[in-house]
Amino acid sequence: MNPIIKAHQLSVGYRNGKQITTVIRNLDVIVSQGELIGIIGQNGIGKSTLLRTLARLQDPLDGDIILFGQPFRLFSRNEFAQKVSFVSTEILKLNHCTVRQLVSLGRSPYTNWFGQLSDKDNVMVSEAIEMVGLTSLAERYINEISDGERQRVMIARTLAQDTDIIVLDEPTAFLDMPNKYEVIHLLNELTRTKKKTILFTSHDLNIAMREADRLWILTPGAFIEGAPEDLVLQHFISGLFDETRLKFDPRKGEFSIRRKPIGSCKLSGKGVAHIWTKRALERLGFDTELDSEGYSLEIIVEEKAGNTIWRVKQQNSEKEFKTISELATFLKNTISEC
Repeated sequence: MNPIIKAHQLSVGYRNGKQITTVIRNLDVIVSQGELIGIIGQNGIGKSTLLRTLARLQDPLDGDIILFGQPFRLFSRNEFAQKVSFVSTEILKLNHCTVRQLVSLGRSPYTNWFGQLSDKDNVMVSEAIEMVGLTSLAERYINEISDGERQRVMIARTLAQDTDIIVLDEPTAFLDMPNKYEVIHLLNELTRTKKKTILFTSHDLNIAMREADRLWILTPGAFIEGAPEDLVLQHFISGLFDETRLKFDPRKGEFSIRRKPIGSCKLSGKGVAHIWTKRALERLGFDTELDSEGYSLEIIVEEKAGNTIWRVKQQNSEKEFKTISELATFLKNTISEC
């Protein structure tokens, strides 16, 4: 892969009068063509500041940024706009602008002084709209579409801008769950099909781990970077939450709250119903990771006449339930200690 961004001893932050606040110091990173990089970290750690610096929306405090082999300061404003595009976290609220008109603004670095679009420009605008799946909404006004669709419009604008590098600040902020996954998956597809290099900030580590080629994790004491799977195997992901109530299970790739067990039970069965029963029991505070002995309650998940049932054995009694909800209600109301 060809490196297209290099940062050497980069320090970023912001100035308030004569006061300088540095949030990231002496960063060395290389970004290759076609990579999707997720930037993760707590609020105030410097994610957006780093991204805005790489997008040349603010100056670095120290160090160098090399873009396509030359210092990025040497690019004219128009040249830089043909190399790097930026999508902010802000959702635009425009009353008299259509989807096509907004996407067309991405061609500004290539048009004449009058902003006239050539036939080629119009084709690229239409292709960008099609790539994000908004062709049927092209003539709709921006204020008439959903937040998720607006975010796709902003991505389409950067595609029309046809830059090699796209940087996005919290592209899934304010979006519902389906749109969060669809937007980041779209970015993943653009790196593979269009060889775009994309950097994005996110608070959603789970989505970033599933879609990004590499993660940059900003912590108060260190900068951690690597493929999500390598970071899991090297225990960096689980280590991020050592001082919190959140834990990461590397076998499942899942996050959960550390709970104080209220009891233990034996869980028998198989299939999807068994998996979700186990999750429900863990949510209620039951330890199901037991050997064959040491429990006073047994729950059996099985199929009966084409339906799933749950049988609870406790001492000399046995009860049967038709749903996990019924089972959970019974456990919460009648069992204080297993």
